[in-house]
Amino acid sequence: MDHLLSSMTFIPLVGVAIILLLPRQAHNAIKWTAVAATTPPLVLAVWLYLNFDRTHPGFQFVERAAWIPAANIEYHMGIDGVSVTMVLLTALLCFLCIFASWGIDKGVKGYFALFLLLDTGMMGVFCALDFFLFFVFWEVMLLPMYFLIGIWGGPRRVYAAIKFFLYTLLGSALMLIVMLALYYSVEPHTFDMTKLMEAHGSLGRLSMWAWLALFIGFAIKIPAFPFHTWLPDAHVEAPTAISVILAGILLKMGTYGILRINYSIFPEETAQLAFWCLAALGAWNIVYGALCAMAQKDLKKLVAYSSISHMGYVMLGMASFTPQGINGAVLQMFNHGTITAMLFLLVGVIYDRAHHRDIDGFGGLASVMPVYTGVTAVAFFAALGLPGLSAFISEALVLLGSWGRYPELAIVGASAVILTAGYMLWALQRIYLGPVNEKYRNLPEINGRELFTLLPLAAIVVVLGVYPHAVLDLMRLSLEQLNQTVLVHF
Repeated sequence: MDHLLSSMTFIPLVGVAIILLLPRQAHNAIKWTAVAATTPPLVLAVWLYLNFDRTHPGFQFVERAAWIPAANIEYHMGIDGVSVTMVLLTALLCFLCIFASWGIDKGVKGYFALFLLLDTGMMGVFCALDFFLFFVFWEVMLLPMYFLIGIWGGPRRVYAAIKFFLYTLLGSALMLIVMLALYYSVEPHTFDMTKLMEAHGSLGRLSMWAWLALFIGFAIKIPAFPFHTWLPDAHVEAPTAISVILAGILLKMGTYGILRINYSIFPEETAQLAFWCLAALGAWNIVYGALCAMAQKDLKKLVAYSSISHMGYVMLGMASFTPQGINGAVLQMFNHGTITAMLFLLVGVIYDRAHHRDIDGFGGLASVMPVYTGVTAVAFFAALGLPGLSAFISEALVLLGSWGRYPELAIVGASAVILTAGYMLWALQRIYLGPVNEKYRNLPEINGRELFTLLPLAAIVVVLGVYPHAVLDLMRLSLEQLNQTVLVHF
């Protein structure tokens, strides 16, 4: 397994090449090629999970080779406890989303080729240890996402795609400026993140501005208020599987980038700015996202705003700099990825049948689609943080951890749980309970393919609700080490 991470990253790219060689009309061959291209990364991710050394906090499965020697740019890949959870999540969701995309019948060849290219970009971001390589992978995923929303999205797809592109491009431009500044700040010049971490951001008085520029770049992806406005539009217009990828993986890249780069390279600035930029803004995100979700009539928009709220817990936990808080934050990244993926897949099931997502337009679906309603109940109760399901553990850890450093913000975060329960239960009641809407009395039950995409996620939600150590053990030591680099500057 010398090239494990490269294999996971580039096998989907091989799938792209094969799909491009297939005839345009060969829909089944294209779709099964996409399945074949996402299965090996999932198998390798499971192998990685079983063989990851939980007693070693540093980077593992490292691959290193000269790429552009003239500029000292390397092909440098490796993962630690923070990135291994994201690699697992990426491999799983990409595999399931291929099946969730099975109903795509327009531009099949282009859709699946772009999806696999997106897979490569996302996996590369979580594995790259060279800042230049990280930036390349970051940009690789931008274009496929733009076209996937802009071509296969809803009626306002072009507007949503352009908005997503411009916001993300702004973040990329800020990241590029800081990357170049860091490159020239060390001797010999390098983009190697491990060496930049050792130098702890040698930008002198510019370090604060560099931290802020990076933070804005990543906050757009989270998305944190006030950089969040692209998200509801993108979610509403995107096809189901792309909404899953957006919420399940892309949002995590924002908080992952802050942990990987801001925390590791600028620990002193992180200690100085964490309260306002992460803790306070995270608490605001929790409340603001929940209130906006409560006001939505479109089910997909409700889930989109709930994502903004739940990512606020991640920001609050990261800023606590306590073992409970920071472990809870990364666990919440993983849990939110699985729960919100379920929610968007479930929205897609009902939209495929009724061709709308108006919450008030349904009623009594529990008696028409009992199996679908049962799976939906698991996802809704997980999202509102019911004990016994995964989000309860991660949110409880975040609140426990943040209480010691910011008790007022912990109270705000805990209070918002009521808001989350309110909008989730209200939506559940309006769609699934009460008298049956005669218009939808004969709506077909969820089918086998749709259940196949949902049941693995439901199983993870239940298992992590009672045994969170399955993920916590992976990242504990790496997060302790990362946390310590910042704590010495308080």
